Amino acid sequence: MWGRIRALVIKEILAVWRDRKSRFVLIVPPLIQLAVFSYAATYDVTDVTVALFSQDQGLAARELVARIQGSPTFAKLQVVDSEQALVDAIDSRSAMAALRIPADFSRRVEAGSGASVQVILDGRRSNTAQIAAGYLTSIILDHNASLARAPLPVLVTRVWFNPNLESLWVVVPALVGLLTQVVALVVTGLSVARERELGTFEQLLVTPLRPWEIVLGKTLPALLIGLGEGSIIVAASQLWFRVPLTGSVALLYLSLAVFLLCIIGVGLFISALSATQQQAIMGAFLFLVPAVILSGFATPVQNMPDWLQTATLVNPMRHFLVLLWGLFLKDLPAALVWHSLWPMAVVAAVTLTGAAWLFRRRMY
Repeated sequence: MWGRIRALVIKEILAVWRDRKSRFVLIVPPLIQLAVFSYAATYDVTDVTVALFSQDQGLAARELVARIQGSPTFAKLQVVDSEQALVDAIDSRSAMAALRIPADFSRRVEAGSGASVQVILDGRRSNTAQIAAGYLTSIILDHNASLARAPLPVLVTRVWFNPNLESLWVVVPALVGLLTQVVALVVTGLSVARERELGTFEQLLVTPLRPWEIVLGKTLPALLIGLGEGSIIVAASQLWFRVPLTGSVALLYLSLAVFLLCIIGVGLFISALSATQQQAIMGAFLFLVPAVILSGFATPVQNMPDWLQTATLVNPMRHFLVLLWGLFLKDLPAALVWHSLWPMAVVAAVTLTGAAWLFRRRMY
């Protein structure tokens, strides 16, 4: 039995490794994607252009403008001379935010009667606009504190797990799951479909191999390839991006193995249903996009509707991201690792069992 499985595993690995294009696809594109996504998928808001329409040349207004100009967040202060020019700056996207200081601003500040400024945001880029508004609000509050006659309460902020709020510390660990998911799904999704197109799948069915042996023989090569791919990304996170890995490496690889079994089960299920490689690619694409969107990588799961949050429980990527961020940044203990590990184990058991059932139907 194990000799038959070993032969099938060697056959699958050689089928991938001997093909120059397959080797290229498995190694080069994931590294390119790692480099591109790590720097492109950033949560940092920098180099924001602010349009300014100041109708007041008093001291308080000039101090407020100087504070905004001195902020590292705002790359450029675009001064305009009319309300219409302010509107045009937002409409043409030359400015993310606009600030209007009324003519009586300094006079009201000096009189102590309270003054207001108007901030206009570009709602077409809502997330970035909200962050920029937060920076402007912080600057205005600091300006108010400097004008107050009595000391104001001071808010002291302490950030845990990511003290400098580095986006790379969040994005790079997530890419361990995202890129290994793509590789494992493509390798397994195309395996059976490729054999059908080459006419070797029927030969596989008439061999002494049982359905579960075929599933195991298809699973192990993809698992080894996925672990190797994940190891490359983890090594890059340490050597190039300098992301801290505070948790247990053994727990990280255990989590990666269980996650890969989930994705391999899905890939084999898609491959068993597909008659051609094109159908397998389309099936993998239909799975990948919802899996990424519902994982919490781009938007928090807690912000989704309740029914959709329930649906994400069957998404292995959601649980794996929790483990990745926890093991990289907060030294997640084994008890909490198990809390996210067992749902992935259930998904892996269901998908691999379903794939074996489909193979059995093909054989009998």
